[in-house]
Amino acid sequence: MISEFGDTTNGCTSAGGHFNPFNKQHGAPNDENRHVGDLGNVIASAGGVVKTHIIDKKITLSGPNSVVGRSVIVHADIDDLGKGGHEFSLTTGNAGARLACGIIGTFQPKL
Repeated sequence: MISEFGDTTNGCTSAGGHFNPFNKQHGAPNDENRHVGDLGNVIASAGGVVKTHIIDKKITLSGPNSVVGRSVIVHADIDDLGKGGHEFSLTTGNAGARLACGIIGTFQPKL
């Protein structure tokens, strides 16, 4: 998931909640009603490595709702995509603890 802030201190908790500039409920990546930061689930290898490619129509790298400078978070559990009926389903997908985080940035190679 993409969080509100680019702050990865305190075990990733300082990154804030899901990036949600339009005040939507938590959902799946293809749902119309979802947080901008809802990326769905990824599967790690036995060695803990994830390789993925995400294309998303709500995420932007520029403008007032850009994700650049925010954090990307990996959670411990499966995200129920807002459909699990748990008290946290519509806010966090009941995805559990934050395992890892990093700040989203851009890179300009030197030519």
